[in-house]
Amino acid sequence: MIQYFKNIEGQTVEIDNPEVGVWVNLVPPFKEEEFIDLSEKLDIPIEFLRDSLDIDERPRYEIADNVKFVVIKTPTENNSFNDSDAFYITIPICIILTHTQIITVNSFDNGAINKFLNSFQKRHPDKKNMMILKVFEKVVQNFMECLKEINIRRNQYESSMYQSNSNIDLFNLMRIQKSLVYFVTALKSNEMLMMKLERTNFLGLTEEEREFLNDLIVDTSQALEMANIYTNILTSTLDAFASIISNNLITSRNGRKFIWNERRPHTRGPSPLFILHSNWFVISTCWYY
Repeated sequence: MIQYFKNIEGQTVEIDNPEVGVWVNLVPPFKEEEFIDLSEKLDIPIEFLRDSLDIDERPRYEIADNVKFVVIKTPTENNSFNDSDAFYITIPICIILTHTQIITVNSFDNGAINKFLNSFQKRHPDKKNMMILKVFEKVVQNFMECLKEINIRRNQYESSMYQSNSNIDLFNLMRIQKSLVYFVTALKSNEMLMMKLERTNFLGLTEEEREFLNDLIVDTSQALEMANIYTNILTSTLDAFASIISNNLITSRNGRKFIWNERRPHTRGPSPLFILHSNWFVISTCWYY
């Protein structure tokens, strides 16, 4: 589906056709016919639109036919039906910059673009570079919010495990660990992308815009550091639980004592076996021949 947004008297209005200075936003479901039509109308390489559908597309930038193409990763909730999958995954947001429009392509619905849409009335579509940087800003904010949510969940599952030793809580902690792997990988790639954009000035930024990009690099580094800290804490917690379980098994094994009831060698029949444990007492029966 293709959406066209324009600011009219401080209000965001969705229109039917692309005009100069509008924001073009592509969201699922996608149709090949729409890609072909948009490519012809706005003179965009069709490969840029098709590459946007690859969920594994890495953060990068390139230029073709005077059209600039930038990819950045953002987090989103994982709607997988598999209970062992990560709570969050990262998906690409593809930004295409022409002489007259800025186009964003989203393989999934995501919080970063929704935040950008909610604040679009404050944007100036003629300042396309700042529009891109504002998308970057929403991506960083989205990472920060998801990391805080992950940390809250981690504390809840850990507290529950201390009380109940539930396997469900353990599986949920593993799902958080998988989410953090996605986050760390994406944040590293995003940070490298922004640093390259600053060094090469691929977008042709003004001094003010370069300062804003530098602030975004600092915020991305902070988010990456948070993700690494949460990963280390979670790894240490899981290792500690593994050690506790191992120690409990050893203690349980060493805590058993076997006491046989003495019988005379020439007699036959069942002989009781007493198993003593620090927490329980079991009487079993063994046959003596």
